[in-house]
Amino acid sequence: MIRFTGTLLICVMMTAAAAAQDYKALLQETHAKFKNLEGGANANYIPYLADVPSNLFGIAIVTADGKVYEVGDTKYEFGIESISKAFVLCKAMMEAGPDSIEHAIGVNATGMPFNSVIAIELEGYSPVSPVVNAGAMATNSMVKGPNKDAQWQTVLNYLSDLAGRPLQLINELYKSEAATNQHNRAIAMLLDAYGHMWADPMDACDSYTKQCSVGVTAKDLAVMAGTLANGGINPITKKRLLDEKYVPKVLSVMTMEGLYQTSGTWLYHVGLPGKSGVGGGVIAVAPGKMAIAAFAPPLDPVGNSVKAMAAIEHISEKLNLNLLASQAKK
Repeated sequence: MIRFTGTLLICVMMTAAAAAQDYKALLQETHAKFKNLEGGANANYIPYLADVPSNLFGIAIVTADGKVYEVGDTKYEFGIESISKAFVLCKAMMEAGPDSIEHAIGVNATGMPFNSVIAIELEGYSPVSPVVNAGAMATNSMVKGPNKDAQWQTVLNYLSDLAGRPLQLINELYKSEAATNQHNRAIAMLLDAYGHMWADPMDACDSYTKQCSVGVTAKDLAVMAGTLANGGINPITKKRLLDEKYVPKVLSVMTMEGLYQTSGTWLYHVGLPGKSGVGGGVIAVAPGKMAIAAFAPPLDPVGNSVKAMAAIEHISEKLNLNLLASQAKK
């Protein structure tokens, strides 16, 4: 009996080691395959983002049981941007509940650009989705705090818990965004007029601008998304950050609108809930298995990283992660 247990343990260890080598090899192959992929350009409407080196490229995987694999520029800290929308949604859902998110904000796709004003007017004067700018500001306003500074600290602390380390604001990025966010300020005022703000609209807009300006690495994003892959528990720190029953609801929102007008194309090719940011990051979640994060600044016209999307699609295909594909053994 003891001999069998020891043999079994050795087999498990060998299997885990082989899986680790497979993941490492796949990441290296993926990075080499797409590092010279052409196309796209840095976001130029935010001056700070325009100056980020466009040749940076990093990929990270974090499994649901806390294994970390990475290749390339995974230590470079960049702006989380719109990927933060998915994670602040988690915090707001914990505080306000899923019904408030669905009925007060909406959980459908707009089919329009992430900063669309027309979408608000056409969809019943509602933000429509928590992962477009309008809905993200409304979602941010649901996070409680006795004053705007305390509310922002609550948001930052939650993002830090998800990353498993203290995150900080990139002040230069925040100043650059705050100086160019007149459009978002107008959206915030419009939402307030329609009764879809739960804090001062300018405070909510500012807190949203700050959440987008938080610095993260590709590894951070993989850990954060890994929390969703692991049923709401951070796979590294083992701290529960989202009720398990809310995870499918967050992932459904990401599936519907995570890559904006190209969310359908993304699902068609990748088959995983995802979220992009104009800082160059993209995340994808394979529930119960792993999260993948990739970073490369050049974006397509919609605002999604060209290299990051290609890398994640390749990994999803190689690891058979597509949620819509048959899981039957071949």
